[in-house]
Amino acid sequence: MAAPLSELTSMPDAQLVYAADGTRLATYSWGDFDAPTVVIVHGFASNTRDNWVLTGWIRDLSTAGYRVIGIDQRGHGNSDKPHDPDAFAVRTLATDIETVMDTYLVEDARYVGYSLGARVGWEVVRDLPQRISRAVLGGVPDGIPLERLDIPQVRAYLDHGEPVQDIATRNYVKLTERVASNDLHSLLALAEGMRRSSTVDPDPTTAPTQPLLFATGSQDAVLEGSRQIAAQAPDARFFEIPGRHHFNAPGSRDFRNAALEFLAAG
Repeated sequence: MAAPLSELTSMPDAQLVYAADGTRLATYSWGDFDAPTVVIVHGFASNTRDNWVLTGWIRDLSTAGYRVIGIDQRGHGNSDKPHDPDAFAVRTLATDIETVMDTYLVEDARYVGYSLGARVGWEVVRDLPQRISRAVLGGVPDGIPLERLDIPQVRAYLDHGEPVQDIATRNYVKLTERVASNDLHSLLALAEGMRRSSTVDPDPTTAPTQPLLFATGSQDAVLEGSRQIAAQAPDARFFEIPGRHHFNAPGSRDFRNAALEFLAAG
């Protein structure tokens, strides 16, 4: 019997999973234990609720018969929010996902990630070829992560209240502050930690071999970079999300439908 709509648009209680360094990760589960599993991971300055529940993804995946495991990445949602950039290496973020899968006893899953969740997903899918059969990677850019964020301006804003002059950086700050649970100090540490990592840029020479669906909004500045990454992966297709930019693409019904069709194919 299908779950009532109210159950698919509300948040279950968070189940805490402890990462290797002791960081507490808030996780959420929907659906039957024995159903095929989808691990779903949100983007920068978002969380499971905003990125996936309120946009209809959990509802649609559950209705399609999947068990869904959502993860608030460290620094986000109800997870711990370290202020040390060393806590945010991309390898650490990827290992967090594997730790959650181990804790939930998930040996075989599909993966859905958006933006930061897609960049981390590239690592996870590559690392776990026997455990993740296919993946949807939405809004994943090439190049240096969060490179348009002016870190000194954000630090001056946090420490001294100085106005942020750079337009792109101001938009990042607004994006962060719109979610009451966000901690800008922690997200600044994340940006610094991601930039320090030597493995964050998707490397086509070590691309995952599983089937991948890349999806990016037609109005997203990273559209062509995402398309190029898809073209270089050995088994990938690309879906251009019509009429969407980076921040509203997760709410696209076209995106959800394309992802559901892809996930059901294998």
